Amino acid sequence: MLMEKLQVNPAKVNGRPVYHTVKRVFDILASALGLIILSPLFLFLIIRIRHEDGGPAFYSQERIGKDGKPFKMYKFRSMIVNADQMVKQLEDQNEIDGAMFKIKDDPRITKIGHTIRKYSLDELPQLWNVLIGDMSLIGPRPPLPSEVEEYTDYYKQRLLVMPGCTGLWQVTKRNEADFDEMVWLDIVYINHSGILEDLKLIVKTVLVMVHLNGAY
Repeated sequence: MLMEKLQVNPAKVNGRPVYHTVKRVFDILASALGLIILSPLFLFLIIRIRHEDGGPAFYSQERIGKDGKPFKMYKFRSMIVNADQMVKQLEDQNEIDGAMFKIKDDPRITKIGHTIRKYSLDELPQLWNVLIGDMSLIGPRPPLPSEVEEYTDYYKQRLLVMPGCTGLWQVTKRNEADFDEMVWLDIVYINHSGILEDLKLIVKTVLVMVHLNGAY
C-alpha cells in the first residue's frame, strides 16, 4: 500500500501546554484508578501465569520513549522465559516488513499467553508506566532499541511524542498493518491529536478488547 509520507511540525506538537497538561492529569487519574480496580484481575493473572511454568508473572523490556529516552516497559509475561534469546532463530519467520518483529503463530507463546494476548490483558501492567510518566494512555507504541537503530528520519517522527498503550493503528489495523502503515497512522494521530481525539481512541480501544480485531 503506497501512502504519502507525512511530516510532523515539532514546534506545533510541543507548543500545546493546555492539551499536554490535561492529558497528563487524565493519564495519572485513569492509570491509578485502573490499577486499583483491576487489582483482583492482576492477582488472578499472576497466579495463572506462574502456575503454568513456574516463571515470573511480569516481563520487562527496554523500550525507547519520547525524544529517544529509554525506559523499562512492563507486561504480563505471555511467552516462555527465554523468548528473547530465540529471536535470532525465528528471524526468517518474521511476518512484518520493516523495523519490527512479529509472528502470527509464534511458538514462544505459552498457553495462558494466547488467552491474555487475545484480549490484550498482557498490556495492563503498562498502566504503571503511564502512572510514573514513561508512557501515556494514547500514543505511538514504544519501539525496541534495535528497531530504532533501523529508523530513518521519517520513522523517528514517532519519537516526538510520549509513547502510548494504545493508539490509532491499534484500533484500526492492529496486527494487520505493516510497519510503514503503522508509522503513517501514528503520524496521522500526532498531527491530529487532541483531548476529544484521545477520548475517542480510548472508547474504541475498549470496544476492540471486547470484540477483538486481529490480536495475536
